[in-house]
Amino acid sequence: MTTTAISRRTTAAPTGAPTRALTPGQARRVAIAAQGLDRARPAPGSVTMGHLRRLVERIGLLQIDSVNVLARAHLLPVFSRLGPYDVALMDRASGRSPRWIVESWAHVASYVPPRTYRLLWWRRAAYRKKEDHYQERYPGLLEAVRDLVAEHGPVTAGELHTVLGHERGAKEHWGWNWTPAKHALEHLWDVGEVAVARRTSQFERAYDVTERVLPPAALAEPAPAKADAIRELVRIAARAHGIGTVRCLADYFRTRTDDTTRAVLELVEEGALEPVHVPGWGRPAYLDTGARVPRRTGARALLAPFDPLVFERDRLLALWGMHYRIGIYTPPARRTHGYYVLPFLLGEHLVARVDLKADRQAMLLRVRSAFAETPDHVPGLARAGSGAWPARDAVVAELVAELGEMATWLGMDGVAVDLDAGGDLAADVARAVARR
Repeated sequence: MTTTAISRRTTAAPTGAPTRALTPGQARRVAIAAQGLDRARPAPGSVTMGHLRRLVERIGLLQIDSVNVLARAHLLPVFSRLGPYDVALMDRASGRSPRWIVESWAHVASYVPPRTYRLLWWRRAAYRKKEDHYQERYPGLLEAVRDLVAEHGPVTAGELHTVLGHERGAKEHWGWNWTPAKHALEHLWDVGEVAVARRTSQFERAYDVTERVLPPAALAEPAPAKADAIRELVRIAARAHGIGTVRCLADYFRTRTDDTTRAVLELVEEGALEPVHVPGWGRPAYLDTGARVPRRTGARALLAPFDPLVFERDRLLALWGMHYRIGIYTPPARRTHGYYVLPFLLGEHLVARVDLKADRQAMLLRVRSAFAETPDHVPGLARAGSGAWPARDAVVAELVAELGEMATWLGMDGVAVDLDAGGDLAADVARAVARR
């Protein structure tokens, strides 16, 4: 991959330090390369545990979500970067010893490497403040649950509340109706006394004592001071972003803005980050000094709503001109593009978005809507150094090819565009699918 030097025009950063300038196109390509989306995918059937491990080390985490309209959230970013792969690799990585990814509260619930789990100790320590609340509300329950997990783990919440004779309570926000045993388990997970040993076929957590889940080396490593831990988390976020604002970097592991700002300034002083200016961003930006700046990119990927490239919606708008919200959290009447909508990355641009569903009865990957994006609001597109917007025919052809790969990976027999599919691109996609 050829790279280019960053523009030498200087401007003043808020700290008074001189900065270099990146065009919006350069910033987009840095971000895409940092996420590993510009690299050639392995040949189908050749993805190994090594590929998966290097990918997670690169992007730092995989968000977990139970929505399965297409595939589980943590599986989709791997497909976007490696193409069709055996999802059993993920099960082995997270559910068998020695584990090299474990669940933690990171960017919400996520899979992270064990070393990153250790860096998040201060968050678990903060949850300890809730201990008195549980003891008052459920006297003796935490001790009982600790003992049961130690004796019977790995154990699910369902198995525990059956043993303890707990019944489900009234539904709470997001439809949860946790038993007291589930509340206790979640608290013990929050504070790090138990960990997730595996997920069941129903995607339910099975808990065990942390010492039986984390690799011994990770448990033996001393916990760093909070400020040092946050600086390392920001370092990971910066490597995964390539370029980002303080807000971007704070969002990755949900660290406080003031803590993140302090860490960024320390990393600038260290030489790991460099203040840069991106026209139109509106906030000071920081470049990972180890980031590549490709001259061009041949990226092609469908990006799940929980993909790290699209985590931070303001960043998405500033770099790609896309206003994006997840339809699953929006009332049907207010959805603009569908329920489970994936932006489509082609080259350095987000050129379309499609609402997809894995129809497991008909064995079809269904396209429920397909919308073309336009270059009108893409920052800096007319400036030198920005990749040209692809022609509509090319967008359709590449999108259909990517849909075909996804259908194969999901075990579907093919792709089908719904007869009532919405969006200005749906008819073109339907014709292209029919021709395949």
